[in-house]
Amino acid sequence: MRGGQSLAEALESCLAEWSERTGVTVETWALPATDVPARVSSGVMTTMREALSNVELHSGARTVSIAVTVGRGGLRMTISDDGRGFPTSGAGRGIARMRAAFAEIGGSLSVNSVHGEGTTVTGAVPWRVRGE
Repeated sequence: MRGGQSLAEALESCLAEWSERTGVTVETWALPATDVPARVSSGVMTTMREALSNVELHSGARTVSIAVTVGRGGLRMTISDDGRGFPTSGAGRGIARMRAAFAEIGGSLSVNSVHGEGTTVTGAVPWRVRGE
């Protein structure tokens, strides 16, 4: 993160800049209140930027909803849009890059899209709690 920013701060500035530039409304449902390991933060930011790029270039969405939460079991990220959706069998390089970014940090990523209703990207990075 730039200059010691937390993941929440980095996400907030990224989302604000993107929304202002594209005119797409961003609804932020949750951002992490705790520190997140730098590797995980980097993977989340890479995935978020790629997802937003896909929304901007392909979806025609008016609204994007974001939630990034951290709990005892790990981090969970959800990005949903109200765009046109697409057949996930035709997933392109952007989705492959998002999956790779999450795999690098020990997580997994799924994409669910319904034609005419939008797309939801969900990523999870589990971690062991100390003492288990």
